[in-house]
Amino acid sequence: MKSQYIILILVLVVLFLIFGFKGVNNKKSTPELDSNIIKEYNEEDVEVIYLAGGCFWGVEEFFYRIDGVVDTVSGYANGDTENPTYEDVVFRNTNHAETVEVKYDPKLTDLTNILLYYFKIIDPTVLNRQGPDVGTQYRTGIYYTNDSQLGVIENIIKEEQKKYKEEIVVEVKPLENFYVAEEYHQDYL
Repeated sequence: MKSQYIILILVLVVLFLIFGFKGVNNKKSTPELDSNIIKEYNEEDVEVIYLAGGCFWGVEEFFYRIDGVVDTVSGYANGDTENPTYEDVVFRNTNHAETVEVKYDPKLTDLTNILLYYFKIIDPTVLNRQGPDVGTQYRTGIYYTNDSQLGVIENIIKEEQKKYKEEIVVEVKPLENFYVAEEYHQDYL
């Protein structure tokens, strides 16, 4: 029964995030959410960033609806074991973070916009927890795939830090590994 309430709360939060921002967004700083969910792309035309922000269900759904994002995949990143299962991540201390692979078309959006959205849906000052999800697998993290992304990430964090008294504790590291989560975790919401 308790898990049903948690899922209901997560669904409500995601719906608020998806539909609540439409009228509030400043088009200059963040793109509109995409109402056209059919997305076609060439793999060589996209860039990718990996974002950990608590449970990957809501993060995956939220980012998939952003204009310019062409695909999202839930998975496990930067852990100590190969090919972990959800049970491994939760119960066997694999040190993986629930993470979403976010592929985006740089002609339609950029890493700055992706990260601005990311900071709207996480509490960057809390270590190893987001909302009711507690544990290292729910830590916040930005895992980059090339060094050119690091400067953008550092600049966004520097600007975001001005909004908080507490220190931002989002893990920023190169992507060490990423394993796609089980099929039942994909497009969950």
